[in-house]
Amino acid sequence: MTDPKAPVAIWPDIPEPLMPYSPAVKAADWIFVSGQLASDFKTGIAPEAIPANPHLESEQALQSKFVMETLKRTLAAGGADISKDVARIWQWLPWETPTYDDFLNDNSWPDGLSITPYLDTRNEYIFEPRPASTAVSIRALPVRDAHIEIDMIAITDGSEPEGFSPGPEVPMPLAGYSPALRRGDWIFLAGEVPTDWVGDYGEARSMGPESALAKDARVNPHVWYGSEIEAQTDYTLWKLQKIAESAGGSFKRVVKAEVYIGHPSDYEGMDKVWKKWFPDNPPARVVIPYMGLGTRGSKIEIALTLLADDSELEIETIHTTEAPEPFSHEPQAVKVGNFLFLSQQMACDSNGVLAEGMLRHKNFPWYGLPGKNQMAYMMKNIAAICEAGGTKVENIVRRACFHDEGDHFADSIEEWAKYFPGVKPASTTMKIGGPLVVEGANTMLDLIAYVPD
Repeated sequence: MTDPKAPVAIWPDIPEPLMPYSPAVKAADWIFVSGQLASDFKTGIAPEAIPANPHLESEQALQSKFVMETLKRTLAAGGADISKDVARIWQWLPWETPTYDDFLNDNSWPDGLSITPYLDTRNEYIFEPRPASTAVSIRALPVRDAHIEIDMIAITDGSEPEGFSPGPEVPMPLAGYSPALRRGDWIFLAGEVPTDWVGDYGEARSMGPESALAKDARVNPHVWYGSEIEAQTDYTLWKLQKIAESAGGSFKRVVKAEVYIGHPSDYEGMDKVWKKWFPDNPPARVVIPYMGLGTRGSKIEIALTLLADDSELEIETIHTTEAPEPFSHEPQAVKVGNFLFLSQQMACDSNGVLAEGMLRHKNFPWYGLPGKNQMAYMMKNIAAICEAGGTKVENIVRRACFHDEGDHFADSIEEWAKYFPGVKPASTTMKIGGPLVVEGANTMLDLIAYVPD
């Protein structure tokens, strides 16, 4: 008997991608849309997204309009309305700064980047309450001169979107997105940074280093004590807890976390604080380094997906001995209803050390395919986790892929494609421009899979 909720690829009338992915995948009333760029996938940036006179038209605005039109048609082909059905949106913006040296020096600020042309365009397509949002700068996208890539999750379960704002003790964002959006059982929290949205701006006397950080997220630079990443993580999670409560949720029901940090050295301090806020049964989690963050001075951004407290759905932590234990404070995966949310995947062991055989031998630099080998290693582990969660690799519906420098992209994606003879997952791919938390890993995956009833 055919499963009516099973993944189905959506192929609207849009430029066909060059890589092996579906423009969107629909499963159990959720639509996972691949990262869309302003490309015709023939010449590069589509001609209609290139300004005739860059002094008269914004490149970012033209590309944003092309992408939003593509997303609108894609969602319509899946039975969704872009103006009201999008629950979660990611915006990836390539920018020259911060550089690798900037990250080494605790600077995650993309100096000179403005997303106002994009926001003005987006607001023509997506209405209130706007979806939970994350916007970060990254090093590069797979199409030359692309200024933005956007992917999203839409929900078509018949529920109405409800936007929530926290009480006056939690500062409101400036960019017009919903701090929390509820759709049925699910609550999506936008990426939060440790800011009060004011910081030192307009102050006659600085409260500390020039930044937009909230006072509670800072440490005193004139003493030996305190950890910036710990203070910022703690304040950001405090904000998220308040926002979750305003939407009818709590940290006991968090299913998935996305954590964006500057330098990988911030990982340890972040994880230390994480254990305090999620001592037992932590959510699935992916931690992505070298992210340019939208407030000066920030070292971290966190977005959460959770169940409402009144939901009857159950959260199940998934574990198998056939895959390595996570090297930090997250499970291998979390299962809720028809979805399995996997934690970050890299080609490493339980100690966070690269698995044997994943790099070329230093004395034989022409031999071996590290991208292929690392992807095969990850897929073996992913298959085991999927099986433990009641599904299989072929049911993966969303993939976000983060490459260090992108040198091994070709053999990596070729190996990935072998596992999906049928419906290919929605996919977003980018270069972050620096070594991952696991030294030697060239790729990190963030995955969601469909689980049959």
